Amino acid sequence: MGQNTVVANDQNFTDLISSDTPVLVDFWAEWCGPCKMMNGPLEDLAGAHSGRLSVAKLNVDENQQTAMTYEVMSIPTMIVFQGGVERKRLVGARSKAQLESELRDYLA
Repeated sequence: MGQNTVVANDQNFTDLISSDTPVLVDFWAEWCGPCKMMNGPLEDLAGAHSGRLSVAKLNVDENQQTAMTYEVMSIPTMIVFQGGVERKRLVGARSKAQLESELRDYLA
């Protein structure tokens, strides 16, 4: 992972998403081309909005229980959690500008 993102897994997921600070979780896999395209935009987003938004990455192949719990059917899927509750879901690759636009409510 990048220096601004954290690794999510089945063991730490509940604690990770329980924060009052919004957490954007990227559900991805190593073999997924569009997922790899998201690495740069997500790293940039995490760095630019540190303290207002956390970004975590969860490998769905290694953490199938969490992916199943949140019914992740396509990747990349990005879900914003706040206080342990799903607030917004984005499916498919996006640029940093598109992410900032769609997540503006959580970046203020």
